This record gives sequence, structure tokens and C-alpha cells, in this order.
Amino acid sequence: MDADSIRAAYRRYAGFYDRVFGVLLASGRHAAVAWLNRRGGLRILEVGVGTGLSLSDYRKDNRVVGIDLSTDMLKVAQERVARERLDHVEGLLEMDAGKLAFADGSFDVVVAMYVMTVVPDPQGTMAELERVCKPGGDIVIVNHFAAPRPGLRRAVEGWLAPLSKKLGWRPDFTMDAMMKGSRLAVESVRTVPPFGLFSLLHCRRQSA
Repeated sequence: MDADSIRAAYRRYAGFYDRVFGVLLASGRHAAVAWLNRRGGLRILEVGVGTGLSLSDYRKDNRVVGIDLSTDMLKVAQERVARERLDHVEGLLEMDAGKLAFADGSFDVVVAMYVMTVVPDPQGTMAELERVCKPGGDIVIVNHFAAPRPGLRRAVEGWLAPLSKKLGWRPDFTMDAMMKGSRLAVESVRTVPPFGLFSLLHCRRQSA
């Protein structure tokens, strides 16, 4: 995966993303935002905001900044924010998740939904998510991780792996690969629909 192939993939997806992936991935998105909505007064960074499907679901007493690498996806998100008058959305910015242009500790919570299989450098991206999160703050990841044991699912993931650039994501991506070298504390992991193919991972940045 590289930035150009990611942009190209999501340029293709932008026009129909909401109708297809918006429905398919709704359960994980709703689970993550419901978890975040337990508290108000937060400044939240959503990495890989895409077309902004989640933006209207956040509590209105939280401030949300969304970033994405795809200009085409962000254009749809910006139209959504204007159309639905989502005043709690602080900004939508074109940005590389591996090179975040924010100061250390800028956010109470960082959330990345269906992003980590896409970014060119997952470990570097995780380090950036940790950096911009306040000490003691939360990092929430929703993602597909490869099957931990041999079987049909792992075989299919391996078969699809060479198609990663065309698909725009890595089917054989593992949680261990993402977390390697991370100093984050893993608080919980649970599967989310459909078919338990996705996981909701809650990590916490260590307090200074």
C-alpha cells in the first residue's frame, strides 16, 4: 500500500461508498461512536473520516476534527457537514495519518475506523495517534484483523492479499503487526458485526 494507490482506490469508491460500505460497516462505526458518546466535553480526532458517515452521531457537546488522505472522500464529508449543519465538527482536513500536523497531546480521544489496514505504515501511524492523544487519553480502533488460526478465512485472506492495492486495504493484516513496538496499554478487544470479521480495540495512552 502507498499513498497514490490509496487515493486511487478511494477516488473510485467515493461516489458509492455510503451506499455500500456505509451499510456493511455500520455496526462497527456505531459501536465506536456509542462508546465515545459516554462522555461529553471531549476534543476528538477521527482519522480516516472518509465521507463523514459518523459525524452526525457524535454528541454535540464534543468537538470533532476529521482527517483523510482522499480529497474525493473529504468533499462528500464537507457537503454532509454543510447540509446537516454539524456545528460540532471543528474541521475536516486533508492529511496523512502517518504525519499528523497536530501538536503533541492535542486530543482527548483519537478514533480510527477501518483505517489501519489502509495506511502505508501502520506502526508509524499508531505512534502518531499516540503522540497527538493526551496522556491518559483513549485511542479507539475499529478494523479487520486476519484470522489468528489456520482455516478457510485465513486462506481467503492470503489469497486476497496480492490484490491489496486494487482493494485499497490489506486482507491479511494482523493486530500484532499493528501493535508491534507500541507503548499503548490495550484495555479491551471485542468483535463487532458483520460475522465477527471486525474488532473494536480500546487502547489508552500511558499517563506522563
